[in-house]
Amino acid sequence: MSDAYVPTPDDHFTFGLWTVGNRGRDPFGHETRPPLDPVDAVHRLADLGAYGVNFHDDDLVPPGSSGAEREAILKRFRRALDDTGMKVPMATTNLFSQPVFKDGAFTANDPAVRRHALRKTIDAIDLGAELGAGVYVMWGGREGMECDAAKDIRLALDRYAEAVNACCAYVRDRGYDLVLAIEPKPNEPRGDLFLPTVGHALAFIGELEYPEMVGLNPEFAHETMSGLSFHHAVAQTLWHDKLFHIDLNAQRIGKYDQDFRFGSEGVQDAFYLVKLLEDARWPGMRHFDAHAYRTESVEGVWEFARGCMRTYLILKEKVARFHADPEIAAAVRDAQAARLAEPTLSEGATPEAFAALRSETVDIDGLAAQGYGHERLDQLVTELLLGAR
Repeated sequence: MSDAYVPTPDDHFTFGLWTVGNRGRDPFGHETRPPLDPVDAVHRLADLGAYGVNFHDDDLVPPGSSGAEREAILKRFRRALDDTGMKVPMATTNLFSQPVFKDGAFTANDPAVRRHALRKTIDAIDLGAELGAGVYVMWGGREGMECDAAKDIRLALDRYAEAVNACCAYVRDRGYDLVLAIEPKPNEPRGDLFLPTVGHALAFIGELEYPEMVGLNPEFAHETMSGLSFHHAVAQTLWHDKLFHIDLNAQRIGKYDQDFRFGSEGVQDAFYLVKLLEDARWPGMRHFDAHAYRTESVEGVWEFARGCMRTYLILKEKVARFHADPEIAAAVRDAQAARLAEPTLSEGATPEAFAALRSETVDIDGLAAQGYGHERLDQLVTELLLGAR
């Protein structure tokens, strides 16, 4: 294995306890792997060169644990973090597994369920802050519906906003250095989920009480499931300055949420995503929210984790080659890509500018006849990714 693709903590790669700890259960079959001790996960990921580990509250402290049991678990987990230098950049809450959340958590019709969900969430925020997390992710796995007659969606969004606002107020009251990131998804496990795409979530954030505290955690698989471009979604999230966290994996369009190893599907999509993050010098974590195939043994899980990081580094190197390749550079110039940075109205939207605009003589036939060389440029990128350049 080439040393050029061996990760280090400087790469800011992270995994969730639920990712490497996934036991291979699916709707048609039971678990194929034994449980993974969170402490073992910390040590194995550190050995592979990861920067940190993230978790749902239930991943680390099982539901129903006593106060003494919680403290013993945390003491042992902190020791593993200290021994390895691993960090906890992100935390989240499981509001989807337990039967009580079958009608939703923040958007359940029963106020008692909503209050329980909020109580569980602020406890998880405390836990994340205690372990140094700077981002708290909210995935509304049960915030949705199948029977449209059962919920007024407008009221559900009111309750969703109320919960997010309450969590922001709690973070402010406690003085935590923590931001919240909403994770959109179109469907699964509900028939339809609220805030299904990046665009929906961005619009939702604009209506919140503390919009500056709330951003996004877009996931590769979630946008791809419904046929949308993840690269475009992340670019718009960056444009809004709302990329607080990101989930990397792989997905086939139109399938269930597959959570494949990063880069195992859609290599060109993965390349443009890596290019976007690296060109933007985005400083956040490269978090792999993916699972090893159900066919794998315990050792196969670590091959999966190594593969996620290795593929990112390979694509990062391809980005550098893209920028250094003279033929690609010439094709980019032919596409006039740099001209997109030129303002359409260089003098601004003034009366004089509109007068000048009306007085211009434009060779419409000439503009229509020009080519932009996209076929050549796309072929060059394809050859780059196939190793022919």
